[in-house]
Amino acid sequence: MDIFGSSQPAKVLVVDDHPFSRMMAVDLLHSDGYEVIETDGNVDILETISVNSPDLILLDVKMPDYNGFELCSNLKQDQQTQNIPIILMTVSDDNQSRLKSQEVHADGFLSKPLERMLLLPEVQLLVQRKRLYEWLEQMQQVLFLIAQAIEKRYSQEGSSCARVDQLAQAFGEYLNLNPVEINDLILAAHLHDIGTVVIPDAILLKKGELTPNERELIKQHVFIGEQICRPLQNRQGIPQIIRHHHERWDGSGYPDGLIGNEIPWLAQVFQIIDIYDALTSKRPYKKALNTQNALEIMTEEAQKGWRNPDLVKKFASFIQQQEQQ
Repeated sequence: MDIFGSSQPAKVLVVDDHPFSRMMAVDLLHSDGYEVIETDGNVDILETISVNSPDLILLDVKMPDYNGFELCSNLKQDQQTQNIPIILMTVSDDNQSRLKSQEVHADGFLSKPLERMLLLPEVQLLVQRKRLYEWLEQMQQVLFLIAQAIEKRYSQEGSSCARVDQLAQAFGEYLNLNPVEINDLILAAHLHDIGTVVIPDAILLKKGELTPNERELIKQHVFIGEQICRPLQNRQGIPQIIRHHHERWDGSGYPDGLIGNEIPWLAQVFQIIDIYDALTSKRPYKKALNTQNALEIMTEEAQKGWRNPDLVKKFASFIQQQEQQ
């Protein structure tokens, strides 16, 4: 069993039209406990990959019916196969071939004949990396399920995430944010309150005034949410949004008391979206406000120094434009 809990041996596809070098690779991999599928390249390799779902591909560069560089490039551009590690192998160990392997985004490059001390550590590293990414993707799905369960604790209208998704997409485009930033806003809509999982319902849903201790406990949810979401691969903007979406423009917010543009830009943008959604949504402890009243409150908060005034003005113009459309 590997460190990510899989009891199944990793599966390696060896593609090589030379029987001797293919047999050598197969024997080395078998001896290290891998399940090996081998082919001389005379079959449909794409179908072989689809049927067997290998954890890694060991691919010869020169074959009668395939060019290994081109095949590697195609696999890395296909969403279904782009995460499968590919090690290219060739008898021509020259700088040009190595540069070409980098251009087609191969994960490794080895010269033939293969050497045990070079092949096996490389295969192990790449297989573990692939399984780590798969594990992180599974954890991301778990986080979304937890976030949905949390939202049901206080939402009487069903999920508001769909509304916030659309709002984040449209407002992000209005601000000319790039696709990664917009996607971070959308994902943050699902995950920003995940830290409230540790807060009892008696406090989270309390209709009366909170005690100082209860208020401090609720403030802890940004730290907890940041820690929970930190492992998200390639999504480091999300923990930052979660930590800082309760900061205030004048420095009176929490957790770090950041002032003005010390607050990360995406956290500022998300805060505006989140506040508008909260004001216009029905909760156990409050009624939903209409658009005009919500924008009036947000403008008043900007005048108090709590929000970025320019951003609030842009958001108000954006909402008015949306309603006209």
